[in-house]
Amino acid sequence: MLTLVIGNKNYSSWSLRPWLLLTETGIPFDEVRVALDTPTFAAEIGRYTPAGRVPVLIDGDLAIWDTLAIAEYVAEAFPDRGLWPTDRAARARARSLCAEMHAGFAALRRSMPMNVSASLPGCGWSVAVQDDVDRLTAMWRDCLATSGGPLLFGRFTIPDAYFAPVMSRLATYAVAVPDDIAAYRDRVLALPGMRAWTVAAWAETDFLVADEPYRRRP
Repeated sequence: MLTLVIGNKNYSSWSLRPWLLLTETGIPFDEVRVALDTPTFAAEIGRYTPAGRVPVLIDGDLAIWDTLAIAEYVAEAFPDRGLWPTDRAARARARSLCAEMHAGFAALRRSMPMNVSASLPGCGWSVAVQDDVDRLTAMWRDCLATSGGPLLFGRFTIPDAYFAPVMSRLATYAVAVPDDIAAYRDRVLALPGMRAWTVAAWAETDFLVADEPYRRRP
């Protein structure tokens, strides 16, 4: 049985990606949650990886600690689940999208941190953030037009899991997007796995000051 080590569901966008991928494709796994930004975090996560970050996928004695590496490992281990598109060209495009998301969109990440349980319309917006949103919109629209939808490559694949934290951000900060992109956002947010993650995030009581730049709780 695989084990996935994750952080707080309300905040950990990196944890969401492999969790949603495994959940939505029916791959069984055990979940270990390590609360972020606590005095014991370094020691706890150090039991699983020297990288000191979540997520981490454990398979026996093997630990995989990067989200793209996790996605590739799971796709190879479960080829029947079709985690990447079948077509070679589509698969290359899917990998390109994930790599761009993995390394880019710093303004969006910095100014609109994932905060599932919050409602913060208008917070964090800037020209740089809008540039990121415009680029993402173009990427999604191109994929949806090519595949015909309803998800980026027709059925659920790794890129949909990879962009799920962005969909959460669009909802939290009420970011204005075109109608076709709003429809795609809503389809991702309505995935059973995404709904389950959201419910769990709302149930958390951890309050991380560093991840709450716009909201203060009493």
